[in-house]
Amino acid sequence: MHRRHFLFAAAGFAPILAASNPDAEVYAIFSALASSLSEGNAAAFMKFFDKQMEGYATLRNNIGALMAQDVISTSVDVQDNQGDEQHRTVEVSWYINIISQQPLGPSVRRQEKVICGLERRKRKWIITSLKPLSFFAPPR
Repeated sequence: MHRRHFLFAAAGFAPILAASNPDAEVYAIFSALASSLSEGNAAAFMKFFDKQMEGYATLRNNIGALMAQDVISTSVDVQDNQGDEQHRTVEVSWYINIISQQPLGPSVRRQEKVICGLERRKRKWIITSLKPLSFFAPPR
């Protein structure tokens, strides 16, 4: 098990991490996920998810709403990355700061353990499960 912590103010490190081994490739995915959240790029975030994943539509809607109404900063601390060349289970501590763009809107800080299942398809890793989906819901 390898543990790496990513802070994503500058996300130019993803290509460096993406070597030809599953650990590095998976770390690069989480780097790109956090970067796309911080940049407000919903399409870039969602491209890593299997459209057939349970809860995909909910996640897509939540990410779209979150990015439309809030400013986001995030970091990911990979706690566990287990599996083989085809399937991985990754547990991360995900931190997210959500600042409303509304004048009196809420500011929310979240931290939660997020567990993702990944599968390699055509030389590319894709997220096939994510729990809990509610972590990415916009604040009420």
